[in-house]
Formats: sequence, C-alpha cells, structure tokens
Amino acid sequence: MSDLIPSAPPATEYLSPIKVTVVRPRRKHYWLYGLMLLLTIFTTLVVGARIEFNFLHNSPAFLFNDQAFSFFPVSWVLAQPSRLLLGIPFAATLMLILFAHEMGHYLGCLYYGVEATLPLFIPAPTLFGTLGAFIRIRSQIRSRAALFDIGIAGPIAGFVISVAALVISLPMSRVGVPLPAADSQLGYPLIFHLAARFLPPQGTAAALQSIYFHPVAIAAWIGMFATALNLLPGGQLDGGHIIYSLAPRAHRTLSWAAIAILVVLSIYCWAGWLLWAILLGLTGMRHPSVPEFPPLKRRRALAIFGLLMLVLTFAPAPTTNSSLLQAISQIRGTPR
Repeated sequence: MSDLIPSAPPATEYLSPIKVTVVRPRRKHYWLYGLMLLLTIFTTLVVGARIEFNFLHNSPAFLFNDQAFSFFPVSWVLAQPSRLLLGIPFAATLMLILFAHEMGHYLGCLYYGVEATLPLFIPAPTLFGTLGAFIRIRSQIRSRAALFDIGIAGPIAGFVISVAALVISLPMSRVGVPLPAADSQLGYPLIFHLAARFLPPQGTAAALQSIYFHPVAIAAWIGMFATALNLLPGGQLDGGHIIYSLAPRAHRTLSWAAIAILVVLSIYCWAGWLLWAILLGLTGMRHPSVPEFPPLKRRRALAIFGLLMLVLTFAPAPTTNSSLLQAISQIRGTPR
C-alpha cells in the first residue's frame, strides 16, 4: 500500500520568498510646533497689551479709527518691552481657548486610534495676533461615529472655556460712553446678550456697545467667533464633518447652501463672509473618505448641542459698518 501513496515533496517547494516592508515612523518636528507656539504667544501678547492699555484708559478694545496705534502695534510694545506684561490676561485666555479646541480634536483622535499631529499654532500680525491653530489627521477615520465625535469635540472644548472666560470677565468690565454709530465696533453674538442680562456691570440692561469689555472678555469673544466659524455646516470645517457623519448625502447640498448664505451676509452684514464663502467653495465639496456604514446612532443630543453652540456664538456682523454695500457706498461717497 505504501507504494501507491506518492511521497511528499520537500517542504521547501511550498515556500515562496516573503517581501517585508519596513515603514519608518514620520518625523515629528517638535521644534517647529514649539517655535510656532512661542511666536503665537508673542503676537497675542502684543495685541493683548494694546487691548489692556485701551481698557485701562476707558477706551474700547479696538479703536479702528484711532491713529495712536498701528493695526499690529509691535513697535509700540518693543519701545518699552515691559508693556508685554499688559497682554498676559488676553494672551493666556486666548491661547487656552485655542489649545482646548485643538486638544478636543487630538484626544478624540487618540481615543479612536487615528493618527494626528500636535496642535500647530499660527502667529500673525492681525487684529487678534493669530490665525488660530489646527491639527492634521494623517490616517483614515474608520467610522461615521468617530468622525462625528472627533469633529464636535473641538468646538465643545473651546466653547466651554470661552463661556467660563466670559462669565469670569464680564463683572470686571465697565460701562462707558458708547462710540458714535458711524464708528466700526464689534458685533456681539447671542450669548453675549444673554450674559449681559444676568451678570454685572449693572445687571446689565446697558447696551453692549456701551460696555468696555475686559481683555479676557475680548478673548472670549474671539473664542466664540472661532467656534462659530468652525461650526459652519459645510466643507471640511468641523460643522462639515458633523453634517457628513449625520447625513453624507446631504453634505454637498448643505455646503452650497452655507456658501449662498455667507454671500448674502457679506453683502448686508460683514464683507469678511465673502472670503469664507470662497474658501468653502474651493474646498467644500471634498471630504475625507469615511465608510457610510454602519450609520450613526445615539448622537442626536450632541448634534442638537452643536446647533445650539452655532446659534449662540454666530454674529452676522462680527464688526459693524463693514458690509459690502457700506464699503461700496463709502467708495462712492454716499453714506448708507
């Protein structure tokens, strides 16, 4: 019987060469993150010094028509470097808000095993001293639930810190003489109006335009503004991620709707919305690849809270007297 059973070939005949690929870990470039962080601290200190100086002299935070300070008063600060100390309340609060927002995203990525960079801060000689911060996601997000949680975690974290800053700083603010209506002023979101009804100064039934806000409150305002921008329901903003995770097929339609609304707001409320409409138009139709199944479940309460945050933090005119119509009328020399 053994002669009828073929002998087994040598084991080596079944083996084939195995190709092993070694993936080198990405270099982190921690020095770059540290450098950008230090530069952003400096630029926000410069802006904060001016805001604190204005507050101490019973002036609005931003005097747009004042020639005493440049748009970014770095020369004024460097003429007496100790003035940087004035900027600590504003800079510390704003940096904490931005850090909380980005760490919300980052910790969400860690929870779901998604590779992401550390928060990268962007210093800039702007009215706020920064263009914000961001993290970069370097691996695929594996589910709609992960996309939703990562997307909403940042706005929630930044919003909570901003609300705390507003509650703490509003009683330290002062009531003064309102600026003339023709001057550019900050426009305040709904949450500022609600807070002013229940917190000092004066309780306050005073118009927001007559309150000289403490620098920490100005940082809270910027935090609210950043929250509203990120929650716009379109593109690759946090709001766009939330919409995509809730209803992938509605993402494109809602992105175009958001663009149309921003264009209208730029005409009648604030010209800056036109820039955001263009940015959404350039990037709004693209989105990271996320599996459509399984569908998202048990996130309705968080989705409603996200919408509530947008309603509370969105200001149609972040600065007054700055719509496209008003800009055109000023060029033509006809007041509007």
